[in-house]
Formats: sequence, C-alpha cells, structure tokens
Amino acid sequence: MNKSDLIDAMRDATGVTRADAERAVDAFINIVTDTLKKGDQVSIAGLGIFEAKMRAARTGRNPRTGEAIQIKAMRVPKFRAAKALKDAVK
Repeated sequence: MNKSDLIDAMRDATGVTRADAERAVDAFINIVTDTLKKGDQVSIAGLGIFEAKMRAARTGRNPRTGEAIQIKAMRVPKFRAAKALKDAVK
C-alpha cells in the first residue's frame, strides 16, 4: 500500500472526500515528522511508537574505491510495533 492507496482507504472508511482524506494523511505525516524533529516520540496505542534515536559515528567503506570513510553520528527515525499490531500480523 502506498500513500495514494492509504488516502483512498481512509476515504472509504470515513466517507469523507478524497481531498479531506489527503489532508488528514498529510497532517499526520507532518505532525509525526515535526514531533521527531523536536526529539519527542509519538505513541499510538495499538499501533506502536515512532521515535528518533542516535546512531553512533562509524567507519564505512566507499563502494567504488574501498577507501575507509568516517560516517558522522546522526539521529534516525525508528518504529517499534505495539503488541496488538504484532499479534494481528501473526
């Protein structure tokens, strides 16, 4: 399922127009993104937790030359699924 499919599914499930469903999906994405940028987490019961974690600096390799390069530490988004979601997928 891609974003367009999600918008159509939201429209069908709620009975709102496609434009309203698209605004709702976009708003959700923007809210989660902005919250993670601030360093906070988004916890949705039954779905899971979106959070930003620090990834340590490390040494990598340039695939073309094989030369060792230093990769800086950075924050990366993570998602931990809730037990209800894990059980539903089983």
